[in-house]
Amino acid sequence: MSLVSSPLSRTEPAGSAPTPSTVRAMEVGQHLFAGVLTVIGVIRAIGVGVMPAAAVSAGVAILVWHVAGTILPSKVRSWPLVFGWLIGFALVWAAAVAVSAEFVWLSFLLWLLAGHLLPLRWGLVFSLVVFVVVVTAPILHYGTTSYADVFGPLIGGIFAFGISRGYLRLLHEAAEREQLVASLTRAQREMAELQDELALAQRQSGAIAERIRISRDIHDTVAQGLSSIRLLAHAEANRTEDSLVTRTLSQVETLAGDSLTDVRRIVAALTPAELEEDALAAALQRMLDRLRQETGIQAELHVDDTLPTMPTEVEVALLRTAQSALGNVRLHSSASQVVMSLIDAEDSVRLDIIDDGTGFDITAWEQCGGGPSSNYGLQFMRSRLRELGGGLDVESTTGEGTAISVHLPIHPVQEKP
Repeated sequence: MSLVSSPLSRTEPAGSAPTPSTVRAMEVGQHLFAGVLTVIGVIRAIGVGVMPAAAVSAGVAILVWHVAGTILPSKVRSWPLVFGWLIGFALVWAAAVAVSAEFVWLSFLLWLLAGHLLPLRWGLVFSLVVFVVVVTAPILHYGTTSYADVFGPLIGGIFAFGISRGYLRLLHEAAEREQLVASLTRAQREMAELQDELALAQRQSGAIAERIRISRDIHDTVAQGLSSIRLLAHAEANRTEDSLVTRTLSQVETLAGDSLTDVRRIVAALTPAELEEDALAAALQRMLDRLRQETGIQAELHVDDTLPTMPTEVEVALLRTAQSALGNVRLHSSASQVVMSLIDAEDSVRLDIIDDGTGFDITAWEQCGGGPSSNYGLQFMRSRLRELGGGLDVESTTGEGTAISVHLPIHPVQEKP
C-alpha cells in the first residue's frame, strides 16, 4: 500500500485496487511535482534574501518527509499513520513557510493530497487551514499582500482539490469495473461447474434408471420362469413313481433353485446401488466438499431416507439454488459452518441452507428488490422456483447468519407463458 493506493485499499474490496502501472505512474508524478515545487521554493527564497542554508534545509526537510510518506505506509498498513503523515507534512511545510513565504507553492501539493487521502469533510477543513496559512504568510513576512496572493491560491486550491477528488472517483470507477469483470468471470466459471454437476447427475440418474429396468426385467421374466420350473418339477416328482424320472425332476428342481438364487443375487446387486447413492444428494455433497476444500468452511449435508425420486427439472432447480446460495456464502458471509438439509415434505421437497456468517438486513434487502448484485442469483432463483410452483424464503439478521429454505412440489406444474 502506498499513499496513492491508500484510499482505494480502504474503500474497495480486495483485488480491486488500481493496476500497479497506474499506481506507479501516479507515484512518479507525485514525486516530480513535489520536487519541482520544492526547488522553486528554495530558489525564490534565496532570491528574496533568505540565507541559502536555511532555504536548502527547509527544502530538504520537505522532500525527506514526502519520501518517508511513500515508504512507511508500504511497510505498515496503518491508516492513522497515513493521516498522521499528512498532518506532519503540513507542519513541516508550515515551518518552511515560516522561513520564507516562497514555500507557499507547496500548498498545491497539500491540496492534491488532501483531496486524495482525506474524506471530503476533513479534506475541506484541511484545505481551508492551508489556505489561511498561504494568505497570511506574505503579510507576516512582507507586511503586505495583494489580490493575486489571495485569489490566485484560492482558484488554484479549488482546482487542485477538485482535480484530486475527480481523479480519485475515476480510480474508484475503474476498480469497480475490474470487480464487475471478476464477478462475471467467476459467475461464468461457477455456471460451467454447475453444468458439469448437472451432466454428471443426469448420467448417474440414467444409469440408475437403466439398472432398475434391467433388474425388474430379470425379476419379472427369468426369475419368475425359474421359480415356475422349480415348482412344476417338484410337483411332477411327487406324482410319478418312476425312479429315473423322479431323479431327473429332482435335478431340474435343484438346478432351477440354484439358478433362481443366482438371479436373485444379481437383482439384489443391481437394486441397492441406486438406492444408496442418490444422484442429487451426491451432487450436493460434491459442492459442499469443494466449498470445504477451497475455503475451510465446515459443511454438512443431511438427506431424508424417505426422499422419493424427483423429476429432472426439480433436481436442476435445487442444484441451481444450492449453487447460488453457496456462492454467496463463499463471497460474502464470512461463515465458519454451513448445514444443508434435503427434506421429504410429503408431496414436496425442501432444501434448507443455514450458515453462521455475518448475515444482512433482510428488510432493506426485500425493499430494494434484492439489494446488491451478489443477491441477483437468489432473486432469479425465486422467480424460477415460483414458475415450478415452489418458493424461496430467506431469513437473516445482521451478525447472526442466514437461512435459506427452498420448497418445490415433487411433480411441478409449469406456469403458462
